[in-house]
Amino acid sequence: MAVQSGPTQLGTPLPEAVLPDIDGQHLDIRAYAGGSPVLIVFSANHCPYVRHVERLLGEIVDAADGLRTVGINSNDTVAYPEDGPSGMREQIARARWTFPYLIDDSQDLARAFGAACTPDFFLYDKTGRLAYRGAFDTSTPKNGEPLDGHLLREAISKVVAGEPVPEPHRPSMGCGLKWKNA
Repeated sequence: MAVQSGPTQLGTPLPEAVLPDIDGQHLDIRAYAGGSPVLIVFSANHCPYVRHVERLLGEIVDAADGLRTVGINSNDTVAYPEDGPSGMREQIARARWTFPYLIDDSQDLARAFGAACTPDFFLYDKTGRLAYRGAFDTSTPKNGEPLDGHLLREAISKVVAGEPVPEPHRPSMGCGLKWKNA
């Protein structure tokens, strides 16, 4: 069942986080952004909505000069082992991603962001303030709409140019985050 992202206050600061990647190397997200716009993508290997956009996502962010990108997997990997490090490694290869893909095992960062689904996109400007939270485009795996990433492309273009992203932002839609049982 598809889940939509909820509203997030634009202008909120990029949360502080240091998370490991699939090789155990830790990355400080704010330091990695380094004063550049940064796109945070909550992702999962098993989700058909992510698989639908993953290759084009990689192409779009690779072509965006001045943009830093970080993928984050916050899913419960005990209940969904295909979202664990080996599945993430397969996804990186399949999608040809060149950006860091981090593991949020505690799910604390997903909660701090208010992430709801995969994929869920959070685009921060060069000052580290949220400028866009929204959809990749209007396509889904089964709706027949063209897969072109136009909404995210436009947002990236505006933010890299130092311009505001016109509102309203269409919510992201995808698989619900797989939360651990408390």
